[in-house]
Amino acid sequence: MRALLKPDIARHLGIVLLRPGSELMTIFSSGRVLVEPQPENMMHLPTGRVADARQPLAEDERLYSFFCDERVIHAAGGIGALESWLERYGGGKCQWPHSDYHHCELVTQRHEPGALLLCWHCDNNLREQTTDTMAALARQNVARWIVDVARLSSGYDASRELSLSELCWWTVYAGVADAIPEDMARRALSLPGEPHQSVYRGHDLGPSVGGKEVLGKRLKKYKPAARQSAEPPAAKPVVNIQVDPESPESLMLRPKRRRWVNEKYTRWAKTQVCICCGKPADDPHHLIGYGQGGMGTKAHDLFVIPLCRAHHDELHADPAAFEAKYGSQPELVMKTIDRALAFGVLA
Repeated sequence: MRALLKPDIARHLGIVLLRPGSELMTIFSSGRVLVEPQPENMMHLPTGRVADARQPLAEDERLYSFFCDERVIHAAGGIGALESWLERYGGGKCQWPHSDYHHCELVTQRHEPGALLLCWHCDNNLREQTTDTMAALARQNVARWIVDVARLSSGYDASRELSLSELCWWTVYAGVADAIPEDMARRALSLPGEPHQSVYRGHDLGPSVGGKEVLGKRLKKYKPAARQSAEPPAAKPVVNIQVDPESPESLMLRPKRRRWVNEKYTRWAKTQVCICCGKPADDPHHLIGYGQGGMGTKAHDLFVIPLCRAHHDELHADPAAFEAKYGSQPELVMKTIDRALAFGVLA
């Protein structure tokens, strides 16, 4: 951020004029901004917006087998969520380096194990092709995306570097701790690697231990003894959707519609991040339009979108402009439902 100081005014009135530029104006419109002298560790950075923190975990090739695990990808939201992330945070330019010409329009192309962000020209040239370069780019995208999902789920902003331990705890939260490799769990807990002998005797051989077991053993070491209780342990809260194909209303000529209400689901949606900006959500927005949310009515609680207060107000102020900027409401509802199914919230 550049600061323009007029000495004569500043000397008498103490006024500093800031010239943030178009790139940083959104920061000033979103709320209060703290202006302070730059710390020494930022002296080398160029003028302008402070870059996001580098995420070394996404560049660690030893973790690629974990990032490319189908269970981990599904827990993070699936390939569709990866494509949406690439369109929004993929860098805004074609990722294919072996081309002299790039079209201005960008699209996503799926390639094992994830997807690529390509321009229209490169997408046509690379369609239905499989190369090592494309696979490497897809792996990098999957790794960056999953690290970003874990960071947002932990409530950290882009200035925070995610640690390996925090990534492991995200897998526990997402229900995919079984996908943690043993060496990854040992590194997260600062445990020494398992020694490998050149010669093994028969009774020394045994099944390998997974990362979940390594974490479990360390937790048991520090976990206090549980008090005896006659009550059974509480089950994991899950929003159940019952299916009744022969409900009484389905047999009526003109049935009266009933609105599906589930406070648990809307409360879960409120705890998620805003689907537009990634900040903590404030409201579960109910779908309006598309035959839902008419006069005196409200859409089913299943059709909600987690939004922060600013984007919720923006949607209600001009739904057409909001959808042109962030996507249609049904698409955002489907992404929310897909995330809820992937995390086991809906069952």
